[in-house]
Amino acid sequence: MHPTLSLIIPMHDEAPNVASCYDRIRAVLDPLEEPWELICINDGSRDGTLAELLALRARDPRVVVIDLSRNFGKEAALTAGLDQARGEAVIPMDADLQDPPELIPELLVRWREGYDVVLAVRSSRASDSIFKRGTARVFYRFINRMSEVPIPEDAGDFRLMSREVVEALKLLPERRRFMKGLFAWVGFRTARVHYERPARQAGETKFNAWRLWNFALEGITSFSHLPLKVASYFGLLVSFFAFLYAIKIVLDTLVYGNPVKGYPSIMVAILFFAGVQLVAIGVIGEYLGRLYEESKQRPVYLVRKRYGPPGDNPP
Repeated sequence: MHPTLSLIIPMHDEAPNVASCYDRIRAVLDPLEEPWELICINDGSRDGTLAELLALRARDPRVVVIDLSRNFGKEAALTAGLDQARGEAVIPMDADLQDPPELIPELLVRWREGYDVVLAVRSSRASDSIFKRGTARVFYRFINRMSEVPIPEDAGDFRLMSREVVEALKLLPERRRFMKGLFAWVGFRTARVHYERPARQAGETKFNAWRLWNFALEGITSFSHLPLKVASYFGLLVSFFAFLYAIKIVLDTLVYGNPVKGYPSIMVAILFFAGVQLVAIGVIGEYLGRLYEESKQRPVYLVRKRYGPPGDNPP
């Protein structure tokens, strides 16, 4: 029998959180008397995460463990979970319990009201650092001005999706995956549930400033061509002013002769325009790099071993 609800939890070095996360989820879901499964994706963990997960599966066959061959990143691990989920409703969430399992019954209520997607939206970002709050605000404003598909602010991967939404996501073939954008792109009828996001229970976040920058860059280049247009428009604008300046030089030469001057301004202009060209080439390179990766058609992830679902490949 297929479960009503599938929970998907990507894990990378989350051994301290595995048992407590499972206990919280079970305490919430068992009273609902709905069939459920917990799909845990071990994304190349180097600590005891896999051992903890296999111990859970030995206790509860509803726990499905997908052990990836290496660390492919959260977006790939989340894709692996979506591919394996069998439930009529699917909920991705984090292992650090910043996505509180106690919100799941409310998500289910809105789903049964007829919504295909129920977003869990943070009421505030008090649990985040000042740096992360500021960069998140800038990112969402920036990308929503550029993207044709608006991405909901303060809504992470924690959401409920119907089986129709999950099947639509599985049709999307791209390998460089920005899941927040893909969730928004497929559309469907959407509701929101607000909650207070608690602090991380244990361990440390895997997102540092560099990874956050690359994550933002992935989102911008995946869902907007505006940077390419900006480079083109800026090049036309600079060319226009260069043409006007050329006319001024010709007029000055005709009126005042051709005195030797202007070396500092020439050097400044050369360095400025060289920088502009390098930036434009860099923008083009970002898009070409993504096209190159897509052209290889490598799989998004590789599974080393799958433990479950019940009756399949038991440990």
